[in-house]
Parts: sequence; structure tokens; C-alpha cells
Amino acid sequence: MENSAELIGLMSGTSGDGLDIAYCRFEKGDQWSFKILHALTVPFPKELGVLLQNSHLLSSEQLTQLDVDFGAWMGKQVRDFCEQKSLRPLAVCSHGHTVFHQPSKGYSLQIGNGWALHKQSGFKVVNDFRMLDVQLGGQGAPLVPIGDRLLFADMDFCLNLGGIANISMEENGKRLAFDTCPFNLLLNPFAQKLGAPYDDGGKWASEGKVNNDLLNQLNNLSYYKRVGAKSLGREDMENDFFPLLENSDLDEKDILATLVEHYAIQISQVIHRHSTNTCPRVLITGGGAYHEFFISRLDFYLESNWEKAEVSSTIIEFKEALIFAFLGYLRILGIDNVLSDVTGADKDSCSGVIYG
Repeated sequence: MENSAELIGLMSGTSGDGLDIAYCRFEKGDQWSFKILHALTVPFPKELGVLLQNSHLLSSEQLTQLDVDFGAWMGKQVRDFCEQKSLRPLAVCSHGHTVFHQPSKGYSLQIGNGWALHKQSGFKVVNDFRMLDVQLGGQGAPLVPIGDRLLFADMDFCLNLGGIANISMEENGKRLAFDTCPFNLLLNPFAQKLGAPYDDGGKWASEGKVNNDLLNQLNNLSYYKRVGAKSLGREDMENDFFPLLENSDLDEKDILATLVEHYAIQISQVIHRHSTNTCPRVLITGGGAYHEFFISRLDFYLESNWEKAEVSSTIIEFKEALIFAFLGYLRILGIDNVLSDVTGADKDSCSGVIYG
């Protein structure tokens, strides 16, 4: 296998807004290097988006149909993308859309059928990156830290603010990573009640008033008392977070303000606890990187003793798709791509199922 290759990474995040497609080149020298050559977000057609958002409520037959239909739809998007730009990736590496994530019960399900994706795209496919780790006793998450370690080694912290916020860092020669708190999965539904898909820049949150009772209830949820490998899923939102928010009887702006304060407190505590630098360098990616009000509250709790890494909008928006392309490449090369230090599994593993 040569020292460089070009692959496509696909990411359908928990925020549910569309499919991220990133065509990336990786090179292995003394260290790994990468370049995102082309990237695009394809919005979900309305009917598909609704089905994906409600996939956990479907019957087994309906879910099986959606699995195949979604795989085929992704394959068609990849084929169109590659035809337009005359691309020939080594493989298409897909995260899929998470329907269920219950590692304590031994399962995690991401749909987007690999054979359908292979057939429609015409390329080798790598997907199902979580299940092996779950069977090894791990959380099956987070998966991105191997990419953080090998592709973003100059950062003290890699913070991704998507549907759920997660962070990774090196500590004593090990990679630590976990979900810090929810993010857009809770913010967006309340922005939608105010009439927009999301709170642009955090403007509405900045107009709201923090409610200390709700803030204390959020900060005292049992998730934050757990140490070691841990991850959040949609089930946690429905069982623990949404009931507190909906029973608070607050208006939407006050809920948004209180959530942002909660996130800033939780994330700043993690950075304070694990930082070995007086002014740590933090890479912030995902849609939340554009939430200016959250960034200002994080800065407040970090007492301005940190450096926000300046990176392109392409990295901010497509870092997770980039890293899934990288995970797929490592799988093809037979190199471990899931770290037991961060998932809590019995051992590191080379995860992903290859189709074609």
C-alpha cells in the first residue's frame, strides 16, 4: 500500500441537518498529514430528514427499509459528487445515522446500508465503526480521538460542538476523550420554537436570562458525576435533559441562555481539570464553533487564559467527515483505529466493515 491515498468521509451527525461529504488526501511520513480537497454538505430531502429524525420510532420493517434507502441515497450523492469533480476515491467511509446507542446493553446502531451505498456509488465502502468496540466492552464512542491524536497533534484540546459536545486531549501518554455535555441537540429545538432552525451566533441565548434553579438541576445530573469513558445518546436527552427543560416553564430565550451557561461551565471545568499549559490551545469545530455567545461564556469561565486555534471554515465544518475518511483508511491498512483508553474497551481495535 502506498504512503498516500484519497478517500471520502461521510458524516450524518445527530443534529440531522444533512450529509457532510469530504474528499481527503492522507500521507504517511514521519507523521500523518492531510488535506481536504473537496467538501460539500447535501441537505436531506424533507421526507428523508423527518424519517431519520424519527428513526428510533419506526417499526423493524420500516427501519430496515430506511437503512437501505438511506444507504442508496448516500451512494447517489457520492456518485454525483465524484462525477462532477472527476474523483476516484480508494473508498467511501461512512459514519451512518445513529438510531440507537446503548453500549451498556451491547449495541449501537448506525443505519445507511453498506451494500446499498457500495452499489449506488460504485466504490468500496467502510462503515459500522462502533459495534466491534461495543462488543469489546467499550462505549463505541468517541471514535474521533485517533484522528485528533494523529492529525491534530499540535492542539492541547480538540472540542467538537455538534449535536453533542465532545473533547479529547493527551494526558500522560494516553488519549482521553468523552462527551462533555449536549449541544445542538438541545439548543436547536428551542430555536425552532422561535422560528429558525438554529440560534444564529447565539443571539437569542444572549437575550435570555439564566435561571439558576434549572442551571443547578442540569449541573447536578448523574452523567457529570461519572468518570472515565462515557458517552451521551439521544436516549439521555429524552430521559434526563428534556424533562428538566420542559418542566421549567421558562420561555425559549431563557432556556437557551441557561443551556449555554451550563455548557460553558461543564466544558471549562474539563479544560481546567486536564490542562497542563497555562494558556492551552483549543481547536473548536462543528456548528457550535459559530455560536459566538457560547464562545464568550466559555472565555469568561476560562478567565481568557486560552488560545482559540484559528482554522478554516472547511476544518470547522468537515473535521468529523475528514476523520471518518481517516478511520476507513486505517481500517483498510489494518492499523488500529479505535482507542480503548477513550472507549473503555478491553483493547484497541481495527474497526469497520468493508463492502466491495
